[in-house]
Amino acid sequence: MAASEAATSAQASVDKLVAAARAVRERAVADFSGFKVGAALETTDGQIITGCNIENASYGLTVCAERVAIFKAISEGHRAFTRIVVVANTESPTPPCGACRQILWEFGGDIEVILANTTAVTARLQMKDLLPLPFDRRLL
Repeated sequence: MAASEAATSAQASVDKLVAAARAVRERAVADFSGFKVGAALETTDGQIITGCNIENASYGLTVCAERVAIFKAISEGHRAFTRIVVVANTESPTPPCGACRQILWEFGGDIEVILANTTAVTARLQMKDLLPLPFDRRLL
């Protein structure tokens, strides 16, 4: 595959992930905050696993879109990931919270994190940029 074909294929993959995250965002249960988030996780074999945030009256029991996607993927037998897209309706990039960063690092390692809103990609980072000194099994 030529370099330009590979780049086109990679962009098509990202476009599919962004579209999936935008679509699942609409299923979010955000009755209290009104802040809907969608996530789409890509496995190394190209499958897309989605998640949305799910709130309840006890805010502490709310689950973020990123964690829903990664836990769903793991429960379906996936263990290797390439990237995740996180979509929120904000102008600025909306990165994963601290708890999500920890889970993403532990189960995904230094995967790419693509942040987007309802109209555009707003940032592309690596997990090591979001969590530069991770706590993980190396320290246990």
